[in-house]
Amino acid sequence: MKRAQVIVPWQEGLHLRPAARLVRLAQTFRASLSLKCDRKVANLRSILSLMTLCAAVGTLLEIEAAGDDEQEALGAVEHAFRTDGPEEEFTAALP
Repeated sequence: MKRAQVIVPWQEGLHLRPAARLVRLAQTFRASLSLKCDRKVANLRSILSLMTLCAAVGTLLEIEAAGDDEQEALGAVEHAFRTDGPEEEFTAALP
């Protein structure tokens, strides 16, 4: 199991559009991926689960990856949080 911390970079917080992109990204990996915010845990493959985090800009989140390709999955999700640009840059993390 691998873990990393990221900060929500989007001015509107983790809203529907970046959440949907994160779900699409997570679905390309075999590893189990989750986001933790305080005591809440969200499955990165579920948009409804992600939306329950209510993560505002600047919120510290912990990514947790477990499985065959956990290192690649963790790196791609970290990259997605560092990319605060158009969708083309965001989806560049897709394998």
